[in-house]
Amino acid sequence: MGNWGNMMGGWGYGGYGSGGYGMMGIGMLIFWIGIILLGIYLFRRNASHVNTGGLGKHRSMDILRERYARGEIDSVQYQSQKLDLEGK
Repeated sequence: MGNWGNMMGGWGYGGYGSGGYGMMGIGMLIFWIGIILLGIYLFRRNASHVNTGGLGKHRSMDILRERYARGEIDSVQYQSQKLDLEGK
């Protein structure tokens, strides 16, 4: 029958060393670290838009244009509020 220890090249379990999880373990660790870092990046990117008003500013201008188009405000009010929203 022979020596079972050397049957798989003498590398231990299945011939891959470390129970067959050596490189796969490192690869999975790198994969999960990448997923976590991507999640943190996306969370911070979206949070910065909310805090700085990056998305709200565009919506405010849309509402202002709609109010002007419906005749709720006149040209003078529109221009004044537009300058306020643009920060000028």
